[in-house]
Amino acid sequence: MLDALEAFTVVVVGLMVGVEFSVAFVINRILDALPEDSGQLGRSHGGRMLGAVMPVWYIASLALVAVWAVAGWHHPGAGLVVTAGGLLVLSVIMSVLLLVPINDRGRTWTPENRPADWKEQMNRWERYHCVRVAVIVAAFALLAAALA
Repeated sequence: MLDALEAFTVVVVGLMVGVEFSVAFVINRILDALPEDSGQLGRSHGGRMLGAVMPVWYIASLALVAVWAVAGWHHPGAGLVVTAGGLLVLSVIMSVLLLVPINDRGRTWTPENRPADWKEQMNRWERYHCVRVAVIVAAFALLAAALA
């Protein structure tokens, strides 16, 4: 049963990492290349859509890692799982304190009501997001290593 939990957790966390990596290095580059206000409208839509899904995914990932850490406490790799859990906690804290406030503002913006500094705010969000991606990639790598 622990083997199934480990595999399921790695898949769930890995998919989350893939989505966040894609946002950072693919989707946002595509949106930046769109003409006129299309990129900003796409970011607002993405903020609404992913803003609804990702919190559940982060918390579910963290919960799965916590269950794995408890269930596998006396198994090899437990320290890696606990460290990965700590990194996921850090990613949630970063999200709540740094990224969500910007996202909450950005998802309501239209070309008519966006603030003058909207691009600077999006650039700040992207910088924080890249750091968060690095954190969750590290967590994922630790979970994968714990399986080995």
